[in-house]
Amino acid sequence: MKKIVLIGFAFILLIDSNLVSAHAVVTDHTLAFEQPKVNEPKKIELTFNSKVELGLSRVFLVSKGDKHTLLKISKGEKQGNVVVSIPPLSAGDYALLYKIFAADGHLTEDVIYFAVKP
Repeated sequence: MKKIVLIGFAFILLIDSNLVSAHAVVTDHTLAFEQPKVNEPKKIELTFNSKVELGLSRVFLVSKGDKHTLLKISKGEKQGNVVVSIPPLSAGDYALLYKIFAADGHLTEDVIYFAVKP
């Protein structure tokens, strides 16, 4: 009996971490290597480590004066990719505030800071 319990415990430890992951975490984003240019619209791609429920997720542009603007998001080419449409921006400091629901229903909220330079 003790041997069966130990085998069961070992099996649980071997379960793929994606199956027990509780949050959608950004693993990459295009802002890491390409900043938006002044007065040009841009599409930013966020890559998450799990499936995302787009209908329940939101991304906001945060600008000077703590102004929040809801941005349009769409599904990327790969599972877990979210494309964010950013409007033309003037020079300054900005942030993307995202509230993303993973397919398992857990909410992730975080901020990505970026700058638009003249």
